[in-house]
Amino acid sequence: MMIGLITDHREREEGAIIYPVYSRRSGGLSIGVNLFPGRKICSFDCPYCEVFPFESDITFNMETMKAVLASVIIEAQKNGIAIKDICFSGNGEPTMAPFFMEVTAEAAAIRAKLVPEAKLVLITNGSGLLNPVLFEFLKTAALSDLDLHIWLKFDAGTEAWYRVMDRSDIPYEKLISSIRNFAVSSAPFTIQTMLCAVKGALPPPEETAAWIQLVTELAALSAAGRTGGMMSLPRLRAVQIYGKARPAPEDPLAGTVSVDLLEERAALLRLALEKVKITVPVEVYE
Repeated sequence: MMIGLITDHREREEGAIIYPVYSRRSGGLSIGVNLFPGRKICSFDCPYCEVFPFESDITFNMETMKAVLASVIIEAQKNGIAIKDICFSGNGEPTMAPFFMEVTAEAAAIRAKLVPEAKLVLITNGSGLLNPVLFEFLKTAALSDLDLHIWLKFDAGTEAWYRVMDRSDIPYEKLISSIRNFAVSSAPFTIQTMLCAVKGALPPPEETAAWIQLVTELAALSAAGRTGGMMSLPRLRAVQIYGKARPAPEDPLAGTVSVDLLEERAALLRLALEKVKITVPVEVYE
């Protein structure tokens, strides 16, 4: 088989369980694992979400996932293409799949056998952390040899902006509390924040200030301890700040922001982290 990179993400909605894609945040080829090939299933309803309404009779099949994942990896290697990661994302929130933990273990085994240099990545909105079983699984997966890289969506520093950006029924404070607890657990994770305009309105100044304060707090909570008055390196791997880059079914409800705004947010966070002597990479993606 020849690798067919997905350039139009709507191809993923046509029933793909495995989809190779160039990822700006991975910096190369990412092999996506879609646990919801038949329809979108998510605990959030973000206005910028790129998943268009669809429904098919295709269901997730473990054997198909394993066979296609292995074949895509082998084909990429034959063509000299470096694989940056195997990523759980797709049409919704991966941790909502009842077989999520089993799929993670199976994909990790294939990764270990065929492409051990690639990362295993979960893109999540954090709602799975409200489930104690999933909380412990993610913690263990991140700290163990599985080395699961958890990219945690964190769009809002205030409940008001959370309601604009994520439109979830999950109480904001309950979600933030679970994320704080995860940071305290010392499990490594990455924060991902989408910046966009909604109905033409940018995040207000109080939202920006609250977000910076919360991210700085999470970085501090995730730090292993203090040595000589200096905060040790936190378990927060990085903060990824990015803008809207793909069409969404509700366009033009959510609009793009300038690169200058992304860089400004990053600079403010770097300054806040520097003040409390915490070193975390802050990355910007257009």
